[in-house]
Amino acid sequence: MINILIADDHSVVREGLKYILKKIPDTIISEASNGMEVIETIKKKHYDLILLDIAMPGRAGIDTLIELKDVQPDTKVLVLSMFPEEQYALRALKSGASGYLTKESIPGELIKAIKKVLHGGKYISSQFSDKLLLTIDTEGERLAHDSLSNREYQVMRMIASGKTLSEIAEELSLSVKTIGTYRSRILEKMGIRNNAEIIQYAVKDKLVE
Repeated sequence: MINILIADDHSVVREGLKYILKKIPDTIISEASNGMEVIETIKKKHYDLILLDIAMPGRAGIDTLIELKDVQPDTKVLVLSMFPEEQYALRALKSGASGYLTKESIPGELIKAIKKVLHGGKYISSQFSDKLLLTIDTEGERLAHDSLSNREYQVMRMIASGKTLSEIAEELSLSVKTIGTYRSRILEKMGIRNNAEIIQYAVKDKLVE
């Protein structure tokens, strides 16, 4: 039997994924709706594969990925996200994911990705693999946002999308002061001066829609 955990905060997405996974024989499906629930669930049972959304409420999605790999190092993780690959795929792979797909992917590609990951392979789309090779070829040219921690990167993207510090604090369940500290670190690490330059940088590098 193949034990699979679907981790997504939207019940309609979980139901859709369960329907697709019926095409894989001998599967047992469990569900989690946030990062904390993921960690608590995997402490009680071993899973062969976790389909992980990295935009769930609460803790940063990449932080959840890192912690769950600490708890169950052998568990394969396939990130299934609404964010384009350019925005999070490389960070996810570096943090222990075995693959990355956007939620716009067709069911057939998801099944293909799951089978490859379960057999020990890595999966990214062919379009992103070309971009990844280009990144490797130019890895000496470190981008400014590469220096950010996962939480700083998350806050940077939220600022770039036009959210205020108060809105970000509420969404992440953190204090406004803490978000202000993250903002200061972002400006310092990236060598920029204000929110306008954060937005300009993120748009230029396609880190936000």
